Amino acid sequence: MKNFKTFLLKWPKFGIKEKRHHLPRHIHTLAEIEIDKIKICGVKGIILDLDNTIISEDDRYLSPYAEDWITQAKLAGLQFFILSNGKRRYRVKYWSHRLDIPALSPAKKPFPPAFRQAIAYMRFPAKHILVVGDSLHTDFMGALLSGCGFIQVATLPHPPRWWEKLAGKWVQIHYPSERELWDFDDAVGYKNF
Repeated sequence: MKNFKTFLLKWPKFGIKEKRHHLPRHIHTLAEIEIDKIKICGVKGIILDLDNTIISEDDRYLSPYAEDWITQAKLAGLQFFILSNGKRRYRVKYWSHRLDIPALSPAKKPFPPAFRQAIAYMRFPAKHILVVGDSLHTDFMGALLSGCGFIQVATLPHPPRWWEKLAGKWVQIHYPSERELWDFDDAVGYKNF
């Protein structure tokens, strides 16, 4: 595992090399990404993860200000695409509709075909696309294999899956307990999808 962490620290910056290095590699919430800063760095499109990035996998928590941030980013001219490995397609359809963002599920991340589909939809070179997600083994590896930039957000609290109990501390950033969390109570809306 030490070699993997060393690899991450030395990970090449994709995209517009002289500017991309100004972007953070890790943040706590989606809303902490500075829209002006990513635009200055040449970002034109964003591939978003859904589970534990925007909404917790168990539908208990919503990332604070995430929807407002997405709206602001769209107004600033950024394009979006959601890639989710979630098996509950109705849930992904609900969020795609609610956020007005095209989505693909199950995306089978980190394998490149879904990333290539998102990149082709946005019609930008991969170097102008940023992947934002909570997991290094799916979101980061997919970004790396596709030539996109990457920012890792802290994973929203959720019941840990079996693999997270074993390797979660190496592939995810835990959400700080002192940070604000928003309860999500609109899961009943899923019934329409």
